[in-house]
Amino acid sequence: MSSSFKNQNVSNAQAQPTKNQIIETAMIKHKRLKRERDTVNKMIALYCKSNHSPHSVQLCQDCQDLETYAHQRIKRCPYGTEKPTCAKCPVHCYKSDRRETIRQVMRFSGPRVLFHHPILAILHLLDGCRKPPSR
Repeated sequence: MSSSFKNQNVSNAQAQPTKNQIIETAMIKHKRLKRERDTVNKMIALYCKSNHSPHSVQLCQDCQDLETYAHQRIKRCPYGTEKPTCAKCPVHCYKSDRRETIRQVMRFSGPRVLFHHPILAILHLLDGCRKPPSR
């Protein structure tokens, strides 16, 4: 066996993702979790445009931070691909101040998202009917 072949095997072994990275990638690619991320994005965007930056195309810094935080919470949900909507979830993984902020966003954007993104809103309502799996 040549030394270059051995070096290739070593570098390939180092490049392989860990089990956690594989699970995280699979969860984000999961259709329902991707849709939940999209729904949160749209709701935060509606809220920000109406309350913080009406003339801007981009989110304000606070809303960008909230969006990033929400994505992390979705990605790290203990229920994984079987996760219910956050409102129905028995595990509250948001910090209390962030939970109150996302509640305000949802309260404001919930009715409005139905007009701006009706399919996403209906699918989110249907997702709300799912029960969390028993742990």
